[in-house]
Amino acid sequence: MSNTQTRKADHLRICLEEDVQFHSLTNGLDNYRFLHCCLPELDYSEIDLSTTFLAKKLGAPLLISSMTGGTEKAKMINYRLAEVAQTYKLAMGVGSQRVAVENPDVEHTFAVRSLAPDILLFANLGAVQLNYTYGIKECLQVIDILQADALILHLNPLQECIQTQGDTNFHKILDKIENLCNRISVPVVVKEVGNGISAKMAQKLINAGVSAIDVAGAGGTSWAKVESERAENPLQRRLGKTFANWGIPTAECIVKIRDLNREIPLIASGGLRNGLEAAKAIALGANLAGMAFPFLQAASESSEALEFLVEVLLAEISTVLFCTGNRTLADLQHSQSLQKLR
Repeated sequence: MSNTQTRKADHLRICLEEDVQFHSLTNGLDNYRFLHCCLPELDYSEIDLSTTFLAKKLGAPLLISSMTGGTEKAKMINYRLAEVAQTYKLAMGVGSQRVAVENPDVEHTFAVRSLAPDILLFANLGAVQLNYTYGIKECLQVIDILQADALILHLNPLQECIQTQGDTNFHKILDKIENLCNRISVPVVVKEVGNGISAKMAQKLINAGVSAIDVAGAGGTSWAKVESERAENPLQRRLGKTFANWGIPTAECIVKIRDLNREIPLIASGGLRNGLEAAKAIALGANLAGMAFPFLQAASESSEALEFLVEVLLAEISTVLFCTGNRTLADLQHSQSLQKLR
């Protein structure tokens, strides 16, 4: 197994077995509550969760966020996720495909399109790799492996600082993102990995031509903690613990970016754990709600557990709409049903 494959396996194991969640910092959605409507004037059966994102019709505003690939266990998880995404018409991303560029023998652990021919599917590479020999060719390669609709470039400077032999040269990455946006035909989406994107950085990305932003805010899985668990070097272990709760809460990212720009398609991820939180994120201005850890747990258990999770999430979002008197997601966003508590 290559170093990259070993890292992928470690990440899965640590996320599932160790406590690597944020503790002292939440996603910020607990600062909001919905105004209950005791007279919805709706039939629950009329609730419509469908939406469109990057010109693709979805059954619900849910993204199965980028997680894994490169190992046989990761393949099982990706295949289960793809099947449930197809069934419920959800969007899906895969984990970083760098491992497949390095070793074509593991491409099949990502190749889920045959299982999910109709979904909005995201390829994925670390943006920093654009400073480590990667270019248009490699980006097109990972898109082709998936027959993807769009490419996610993830930004993870904190994780790279703590990761053993991390790639920390982020010099002029923005210029390379802009060049990529201008030269490939599919949309480019930029996301963080759990430390958030500020309004200032969002504006730079919008100016560079990205098609959408995934805020991936603080409050969920802490990759500083994950890399601290992996690290053999005492300094890196200590560094990971120091920065375990570093980042911008998800809710703050959504609000600040939406105040800046009303048009950029926005994905809210980072610590979302149920449909109520997903609905709050959408009410704040996000177009999709992304989750990773809940899907990882369920997919690791069974396909049945995964289907149950999706059913619960859909019921939770539908209940929010019904109990706020809104039939559609657009109605919810325009209803001013969400109130800030503090």
